[in-house]
Amino acid sequence: MKQKVKLILAVLALGASVTTAAHAQYNVGTSETTTDYFGNRTTIHRNQYGQVTGTSRSSTDYFGNTTTDHYDAYGRSLGRSTSSTDYFGNTTTTHYNNYGATTGKAHSSTDYFGNTTTTYSDPYGRTTGSSTSSTDYFGNTTTTYRDPYGATRGTSTSSYDYFGNRTTQQRSNNSSMSIWSW
Repeated sequence: MKQKVKLILAVLALGASVTTAAHAQYNVGTSETTTDYFGNRTTIHRNQYGQVTGTSRSSTDYFGNTTTDHYDAYGRSLGRSTSSTDYFGNTTTTHYNNYGATTGKAHSSTDYFGNTTTTYSDPYGRTTGSSTSSTDYFGNTTTTYRDPYGATRGTSTSSYDYFGNRTTQQRSNNSSMSIWSW
């Protein structure tokens, strides 16, 4: 089975070679996140047909650092992500494969209005893409993903239910791509 280690970094890097119309977007999957009593989050990722493609489990320590473990549909480890936030609210996330090697990083900053800009890079520090997120009055978040050249490659929209569970719908310019909200 082809491993589904498609961190958003890889998605954006591959997106640079896609030559589809900018307005054509395809449903490429969803993710549902639930949070337990202790604040630990479990995310189930599904493809456009509703089949489970993997899960992510996140926990945050006393200092606000988050560790997320990623698994495929059969429970095999795909890797880990660690996130830390500095004094100014900027977040750095480092992605590792299941052997512990760094596969990429994401640097996020949030402006005065709550809009978040994230830049993604490969293990060598080369920019592979970016994303911008904004949240409306009702708490729904819309994220636009771009390749290194600034062309839009996909979008996602997240909303919360009454119990605080989050559902994210992902769309891509390429029907064969998947966007995991890692």
